[in-house]
Amino acid sequence: MKKSRGELEYIEVSNTLSSIKIALQGAHIFDFSVKGKKPLLYLSERARFEKGIPIRGGVPICWPWFGPHPSDQNLPNHGFARISIWEHLLTQEISPEKTKIIMVLRSSPQSLKYWPFHFELKLEILISDRLELRLITKNTDEKDFAFSQALHSYLLIDNIHTTQLHGLDKTSYYNKVNNTHDNLQKGSLSFTQEVDRVYHGVEGSLLLKDHEVKTIGSQTVVIWNPGKELVKKMPDLSSYEDMLCIESASGLENEIILTPSSTHTLKSVLTQT
Repeated sequence: MKKSRGELEYIEVSNTLSSIKIALQGAHIFDFSVKGKKPLLYLSERARFEKGIPIRGGVPICWPWFGPHPSDQNLPNHGFARISIWEHLLTQEISPEKTKIIMVLRSSPQSLKYWPFHFELKLEILISDRLELRLITKNTDEKDFAFSQALHSYLLIDNIHTTQLHGLDKTSYYNKVNNTHDNLQKGSLSFTQEVDRVYHGVEGSLLLKDHEVKTIGSQTVVIWNPGKELVKKMPDLSSYEDMLCIESASGLENEIILTPSSTHTLKSVLTQT
């Protein structure tokens, strides 16, 4: 069933275990809740549900570039997928406890103004006692193309000051805050100030006190929390203490190159433990 919030239409799907809300703009999941638990995802109280404006929180889809466009700063930050209108292709009840939803975005005259390639982008969503996401890129062009991407998950947490993230020990990272490369994580990651890091070669699951995040199809993970000072400069972000972004990504040196008719799948599994 389609509903509206602000200027945006969204669909709401539920089963015996969980419920989800997905805006057609960006195929943007802005709410996922397992029954009897608090929401899995953080949504800013100042999030704007307006046409052409990304929603702050949930799971934005960054595609076909991550961050600023590499050569044209006038193009949308993090690509155009998150501000494009997607088609709701399918809702399928696999069982009373598990439901599949498929959203699709295809190349169009508007997308070709941003990016000169033909493509099909699908988001397959499985909801049960966890949230499973598969972002599937297909090259429908006659030439190769390169792209970067991220499932930019905002997690709702209790307190960033007491949060520790496990699973990154001895992993190298690029620190975007001070623009330094080849840093090495030692032990768990704590948050005492702004953190914006791209970790390379991540395998297995990342663990918080009450969350588990697993990435398949990419070994790059971005960890972001704006901290006390940066959040003051972000008018659509209401807080920083109860959110943490753990992003399954392909970016920097992990850019993906697809030949015609080939596909690539980025998978993220988000669980409340």
